[in-house]
Amino acid sequence: MAGMTRIPTAAALARAIARSRTGARAAVEESLARIAAHDNALHSFVHVAGRQARRAASRADAELARGLRRGPLHGVPFALKDVFETAGMHTTAQSRLLLDHVPRRSATVARRLEDAGAILIGKLAMHEFAMGGPADELPFPTPRNPWDLTRFAGGTSSGSAIAIAAGLVPLAMGSDTGGSIRGPAGFCGVAGFKPTYGLVPRTGVIPLAFSLDTCGPMAWTVEDCALMLDAISGRDAEDPASVERPRGSFARRLRGDIAGMRIGVVRHFWERDIDADPVARDAIEAALTVLRRLGAKLTNVTLPPHADWDACCRVLIYAEANAIHEHDLATRPQDFAEITRSRFMAGAVISGSDLIHALRWRRQLCHGYARSMDGLDALVTGSTLLPAPPLAGLGDPPYLATRGKTIMAPFNVTGAPALSVCAGFTPAGLPLSIQFAGRPLEDATVLRLGHAYERATPWRASRPAL
Repeated sequence: MAGMTRIPTAAALARAIARSRTGARAAVEESLARIAAHDNALHSFVHVAGRQARRAASRADAELARGLRRGPLHGVPFALKDVFETAGMHTTAQSRLLLDHVPRRSATVARRLEDAGAILIGKLAMHEFAMGGPADELPFPTPRNPWDLTRFAGGTSSGSAIAIAAGLVPLAMGSDTGGSIRGPAGFCGVAGFKPTYGLVPRTGVIPLAFSLDTCGPMAWTVEDCALMLDAISGRDAEDPASVERPRGSFARRLRGDIAGMRIGVVRHFWERDIDADPVARDAIEAALTVLRRLGAKLTNVTLPPHADWDACCRVLIYAEANAIHEHDLATRPQDFAEITRSRFMAGAVISGSDLIHALRWRRQLCHGYARSMDGLDALVTGSTLLPAPPLAGLGDPPYLATRGKTIMAPFNVTGAPALSVCAGFTPAGLPLSIQFAGRPLEDATVLRLGHAYERATPWRASRPAL
């Protein structure tokens, strides 16, 4: 159910702090108050670092008072999916195996955000090791979708999407190996951005699959995601996959219209390859009408069937995840949730030959993607092709097919940037979504397209009525 609660975006909050209209301490207290008021029902946080956040906010206010501004996020609260390590603070990856894990050093992303003056509020719920699903046998309550507490919030960056949608915190980090930023973003109606593979360092992030793992921002708006990306992106010598970021600010490059932009529409993903719900199809078509009205030039594009992308991605994830967790699967299998254990162990039956074929197949798919992008600036397609399903019976066979109604794998396999944004609501008030994608390292183009769409639509005016 939608409400009209006025909660500032990160960009608006940052401007208020910079102009001394709001202090960092006041911003932190507002987040902590909303968490205290609402998170007992939502279960988006696994740890709230109130004392640490208040100390950091006082330092930020003192710095700002003497004219030291670290950047546009100075004084703005943020939270991290509990796969990002934090020095002196538990990092559990939502697993029994790491209940006592307290890192000595924070992830590169966490340090970069704090260096930019942002204030860590706490750690966010997820699915176990970014691979499991809702699991009642774990010592963590199941996160709830703020638009309807009986509904699934998506996986695996569920806590991040919930906290953003509910206005508990203005910025959050997620991770995306097979859609784990964009899926929850779609089901919770927020902006979730999977950057180009390697653009955001993964040093200090508990891995799932090294060749696919990507860290990215989640926020209420695309503008907020771009501000966050400015702070966290860029080469890190400790991450062998990390790349130099393109020149210029992602946030500043949001400016300008999209008239004349050439956009390929991947229709077959939601019209033939996956049986999308009619309400989701209608929302996508309405979004395409908006893009045309903004002056974009749309043309249909055909990629390999979605099942090919999904199969290739799953083989890589299962094989790599099994290799990472092989020792614990052999010595402590009972400590994993059943759903996580079964998925990790599935990787044990993937042979070396299977993996080589998947790697060759990935190469072919990437070449095909590059050819399809020839003459285009970006792609548009669906994201989550249904409203958030009920949590009850989510693991039963009828719902397993329902959970497959998402378009995620193509942009993990290629490493391309992909952005999920809200595309409206069902009559019952549940969010719908659309997805923009582009060439690797052309993240700014994807963000500009999503920003233009958001500004041309009314969807950011409504929050969940908590």
